[in-house]
Amino acid sequence: MTLEIVLITGMSGSGKSVALNALEDAGYYCVDNLPPELLGAFVALEHEHHGNRVAIAMDVRSASSLPQLPQQLQKLRAQGIPVQSLFLDASTDTLVRRFSETRRRHPLSNEDSPLGRGALVQIIERERELLAPLREQAHVIDTSTLRTAQLQSYVKSLMAVPPSALLLVFQSFAFKRGIPLDADYVFDVRMLPNPFYEPELRELTGLDAPVIEFLREHDDVARMQEHITQFLDHWLDALASGQRSYVTVAIGCTGGQHRSVYLVEQLAKTFSTRWKVLRRHRELDGAK
Repeated sequence: MTLEIVLITGMSGSGKSVALNALEDAGYYCVDNLPPELLGAFVALEHEHHGNRVAIAMDVRSASSLPQLPQQLQKLRAQGIPVQSLFLDASTDTLVRRFSETRRRHPLSNEDSPLGRGALVQIIERERELLAPLREQAHVIDTSTLRTAQLQSYVKSLMAVPPSALLLVFQSFAFKRGIPLDADYVFDVRMLPNPFYEPELRELTGLDAPVIEFLREHDDVARMQEHITQFLDHWLDALASGQRSYVTVAIGCTGGQHRSVYLVEQLAKTFSTRWKVLRRHRELDGAK
């Protein structure tokens, strides 16, 4: 049976432990903080002893050997071993707040005492530079606004999709809560008619039939859907042939409740006939 590997990397404080725990619950054999230089030997050993699904977390704690990792991943894939790479990210403000709340020491810090905000921000930006090559090759999950259960759900849904073809993720979001860091493309639909201003629709979402009917009645909504569809139709083949494994398309409106949710659902239906598709509703998922 072919060994499947999930590699989890990302920013310190972004939730890598939560993601690793989610995979362990899903039946993966999990290892945290494996030195990159041991990856090849570890994979060979696990192929013999631990079944067919392994999850490995690596991060900036192995900063000196991280540059070796992209080449090692390429070797594994050349051997026919599927590797899914997840990169967990979060805004700098979010990471600073998390370190402040937990009073944890950043792994790139040489001091045992808590850092001031300015010094911590500099260290976080340095970490971004060190991890940039890994981020470029991975599916990115922005955890800035995600609850623990939400992140666990996202990770498990990704693992349910075979890694052999391009995965297209449609995500709705609210501009008032920030643009997702994991978005490859962002479309702003705030100029479209807003069901929020219809009293009978205000508490509903883009998943509800009355909101769907309201938006379908407006030509501008259909035109926006058509334009996004045309854009993606034109470029997805090129992205897939360029060895991209994941593309995240974020659709944003004011509250992330009506228009963006509706369009994500419609676009997901359209593209699921050809591509592997996942749909996420950042604000609705977070409300569960």
